[in-house]
Amino acid sequence: MKKTPFNDLHKQAGARLIDFGGWEMPVQFQGILAEHKAVREKAGLFDIAHMGQVWVWGEAFDFLQKVTTNDVSKLKPGQGQYTLLCREDGCVVDDLYVYKFDEHRYFLVVNASRRGVDVPWLKSHAAAGVKIEERMDGAGLALQGPSAEAVGRFLFPGALHLKKNEIMELPWEGSTLIVSCTGYTGEEGFEIFGEAPVLVALYPRILAAGAVPCGLGARDTLRLEMGYRLYGNDLDEKHSALEAGLSWVVKFEKGDFLGRESLLREKEKGPARRIAAFKLKEKGVPRHGHEILFNGRRVGEVTSGTFSPSLSVGIGMGYVDNAAFPKGAEGSLAVKIHDRAVPAEAAALPFYVKPVHVL
Repeated sequence: MKKTPFNDLHKQAGARLIDFGGWEMPVQFQGILAEHKAVREKAGLFDIAHMGQVWVWGEAFDFLQKVTTNDVSKLKPGQGQYTLLCREDGCVVDDLYVYKFDEHRYFLVVNASRRGVDVPWLKSHAAAGVKIEERMDGAGLALQGPSAEAVGRFLFPGALHLKKNEIMELPWEGSTLIVSCTGYTGEEGFEIFGEAPVLVALYPRILAAGAVPCGLGARDTLRLEMGYRLYGNDLDEKHSALEAGLSWVVKFEKGDFLGRESLLREKEKGPARRIAAFKLKEKGVPRHGHEILFNGRRVGEVTSGTFSPSLSVGIGMGYVDNAAFPKGAEGSLAVKIHDRAVPAEAAALPFYVKPVHVL
């Protein structure tokens, strides 16, 4: 298995390590529930060094406008956006973040499981004036939670002015960090990228400033509570961007892009499937592959499911057939768990909404 630069630190901390798409990654340290709670209430630190970091230079704007579904023209220097890479048939190659530093320099963060696919795919669509290079000496950390700013104040105060989806390069002890105000938990926080030795040295300092080390288990429960898609579960090359419920990052009005014509036809006709979210009405934990039933008939299957620590209920989402289970249809919804049809109810995303504290 591949190992991130933080692997030894994880072992020293007693993390439980698992194979995650060919990477040896921590699934938990003190426990998923405790780590989930730490991120929702304080601050958690995640190893995201397995994710791909890709630079695009040269005629980068025209290229990215062509290969991504969102509108890159909306980005100002120092801003980023969530977007998709789609095939000509509208199915999803990957979901990613695109950050703009200037018209000729963009930074992409792609899924770990798609690094070996995305970079060749991007290069295959690049014109002569575009240079694409994956950063191989880098690492990444995600500091997430309401106290992330307080932790960051002691370490990189220069980045605290960042607003959601903004990014900056920050001089750091003889090196340069890339700090973005993004994350995969629904909480405030930062994603930090830089040279591996620099981030390995930074890791214990972030923990000493008050963050809790967190693993993939908490990352999954946190992202699912927000309804964030996971590539390989909720997104793949068998489902289109519209079926995945991501029409909000498909900007038809910007002009031509890969998959546009297929997605336009699908929009006019209506997708055959959709992502549907649900909450269980009785005890149970829905998991990937469980059948979704409507009026006793199989209409789809769960792509992501878990027990929500914040809501104390089983939650999930999955693809369902629109003809067999129309949106808003009244009837009996259930999820088949261990040969038992557990009653469920349709839910809106996100499942979890942060409480508003009134002074």
